[in-house]
Amino acid sequence: MTSAGFAARPAAWASPRALAGFVAQTLAVAEMEVRKLLRDPTELVSRAVQPVLWLIVFGQVFTRTHAIPTGTMSYLDFMAPGVLAQGVLFTAIFYGIAVIWERDLGIIHKLLASPAPRASLVLGKALAAGARGLPQAAIIYLLAAVLGLSLNLRAEALLGLVAFVVLGSATFATFSLVVACAVKTRERFMGIGQLLTMPLFFASNAIYPLEIMPPWLRAVARVNPLTYLVDGLRATMIHGATSRFGLGTDIAVPALLLALLAAMAARLYPGLAR
Repeated sequence: MTSAGFAARPAAWASPRALAGFVAQTLAVAEMEVRKLLRDPTELVSRAVQPVLWLIVFGQVFTRTHAIPTGTMSYLDFMAPGVLAQGVLFTAIFYGIAVIWERDLGIIHKLLASPAPRASLVLGKALAAGARGLPQAAIIYLLAAVLGLSLNLRAEALLGLVAFVVLGSATFATFSLVVACAVKTRERFMGIGQLLTMPLFFASNAIYPLEIMPPWLRAVARVNPLTYLVDGLRATMIHGATSRFGLGTDIAVPALLLALLAAMAARLYPGLAR
């Protein structure tokens, strides 16, 4: 498909039938990706090990030291949503390496030969990445309950938590796809992925509040999408917690970023096959 053809595609989506077809193709791609996950669920367990260790070891130690001020909230309560966001980030950011594997195996060429728009391929993979984040969220949530955290168990809070996990996973997975389309090799992708994950995590409000950051780091944190994901997770996960930026902002920032990244990935995706 040429770029001109791709540009003309959105006009065709104006009809309900075309939109329904686009949604069906997106869901078909997502289902294909989820089936891969169901065949090998060990990846989810292995990805959950690091966040669990952070919560059990790091969280327990710093809760006892009272080294980080978190107001009336215990440090473990403050940290748990950040650990969940870390799990979402670390799982999603390496999602693009699977796309490079698909290119090497020839799967990308078959997908690109299908009539599905490139946007449906990208959004389907993003939706599947969101589904991958949910089992990790369940593991961390169960561990948080065992540790006695003040969890918000209201139905609307749980639905909000699911929405933030899916949105965060989809956003960072799409970012991963953009990186994969740009670098095209597994070795470069792994290096860039490792380079990005830790700065995103530490330059956020995941393990310490914005108030204790130096001004320059606070400025970086305010443009870090992970900060808004953590803020939304904290407001929905912990009983009595409130959103610093407002839940509308916490949703809007990653959602707008997802839309931008999806548009970029849809244009770059065909180039991965070359």
